[in-house]
Amino acid sequence: MRTSLGLLAFIGFTLFLLAAMISIRPFGEPPYREMDDWFITHAQIEASANNVVTSIVFDYRGFDTLGEATVLFTAVSGVLMVLRRKEGTKK
Repeated sequence: MRTSLGLLAFIGFTLFLLAAMISIRPFGEPPYREMDDWFITHAQIEASANNVVTSIVFDYRGFDTLGEATVLFTAVSGVLMVLRRKEGTKK
């Protein structure tokens, strides 16, 4: 009973992996290219940046980047507060 249940789970997982492998897109082909083309054509005009990735990160997604920077700053501040030495303690 236990062996047959394990074999059934193995076959089910293998079928799942095969279905996932068949349905995957070729590498490097995004499902929607319209947004990519729009950013490439409008990045230098709207953001005055020659690098498209830089214009997306800092201009189009500026608030998201600010939030990520705030989280990183808070994490570093917390670690520094935990690891700091108190006055009067020996090394």
